[in-house]
Amino acid sequence: MSQVASVSRFAAERQTEPPVITSARRTALEWGVEPVSPVVGAHLAVLAAAVRARSIVEIGTGTGVSGLWLLHGAPEATLTTIDAEIDHQQAARQAFDAAHLPRAHVRTILGRATSVLDRLADGGYDLVFIDADLGRAVEYVAQGLRLARPGGLIVLAHALVHGAVTDPADRSEQVTALRGLLDEFGSREHIRSSLLPVDDGLFTIVAPGG
Repeated sequence: MSQVASVSRFAAERQTEPPVITSARRTALEWGVEPVSPVVGAHLAVLAAAVRARSIVEIGTGTGVSGLWLLHGAPEATLTTIDAEIDHQQAARQAFDAAHLPRAHVRTILGRATSVLDRLADGGYDLVFIDADLGRAVEYVAQGLRLARPGGLIVLAHALVHGAVTDPADRSEQVTALRGLLDEFGSREHIRSSLLPVDDGLFTIVAPGG
């Protein structure tokens, strides 16, 4: 095992996860949905806590794993979570109820994010988390920059597309767009951003003006 793999395994083995999130993760895996790992989830909780999030948007509800982690870090926040699959949202709602989260703190919206996001308020959110169709990642990040308050965060999961963005031979439309997104923000001096090579990659941008 390489040193990088050993370090990743060491970190993963020492990350505990609340049982209610583990249950939601089990449902996701049974349904073929790829949830964020406990390591990524814990990092999301830290980010939500660090910005003292009171209002969060999540693009891609899944079965509730990432939403539970976000609210684990910011228990007083209101989560607006969007997904086009009704079964996913129903499972997530069950997970949120099992976690005894107040219904007023979780707003589930059924629909395509491309249609829903336009209805959300500019600069009204502390954190925008994106874990949805990577083919629309560039569009979702642009929407995130509009939705996040100055100094808020836009966080993109699966930013490395299972390593595909590191392969110069991969010139598929999705990978090329993501590679361009990472290059663009990585070169902007007036925008702070970070790409973490944890699991499948986690890309974080600080919204300008903060």
